[in-house]
Amino acid sequence: MNIEDEIFKKHIVKENLLEKYGFKKIDNKFALETKLSKEDFKVLIEYDGKFNGKIFDISADEEYTNFRIENSNGFSAKIREEYINILTDIRDKCAEKQLFKTQQMQNICKYITEKYNDFPEFLWEKLPDYCIFRNKKNKKWYAVVGTVQLNKVDKSSTSAKIVEIINVKVDKDKIQEILNINGIYEAYHMNKKNWVTIILDKTLTDSEIIKFVDESYNNI
Repeated sequence: MNIEDEIFKKHIVKENLLEKYGFKKIDNKFALETKLSKEDFKVLIEYDGKFNGKIFDISADEEYTNFRIENSNGFSAKIREEYINILTDIRDKCAEKQLFKTQQMQNICKYITEKYNDFPEFLWEKLPDYCIFRNKKNKKWYAVVGTVQLNKVDKSSTSAKIVEIINVKVDKDKIQEILNINGIYEAYHMNKKNWVTIILDKTLTDSEIIKFVDESYNNI
């Protein structure tokens, strides 16, 4: 995981706060340029749904990349530390910590906990973004939430940006009809015969997804 994804993990960025912080909005992208304590170095940080940063050596007129080397020391380590401090400050002032990446999943989780009294279970240490919801009576899963590269779910996309998804169980006799709905895809890492994946990008409304969650709960 790169520096930016690690720092903003499980945080929701409030875009209105980015401009207050000093970011400039250009088209659908936010950009911030600032100098490091070493005056001939500057950093450019961009946000278009995820953060990306570059550091430039102004005197040499070239990009400086050594700060991305983990366990570096000396000059590179100092530049890395300062860059991390900048990102951390942005996170603390422009984002909120959440269990989930999207507000949409926060809303769905609230619905599940209130209706079914089931809570997310984060079972995998190596997959900290993944959790399951299970029926307390029969112990069966009815929803699996996680993050994945967009192009691994939407085969028509070439984007590798990270998206949050929810897997739900559906009536296998209706699965082809369901897969024709915009925003619903073949199940990612689940049985494709009776599970589907929904990308949590507001293509489907909260109420539409909740309906699938209810059906999944009842289908187990």
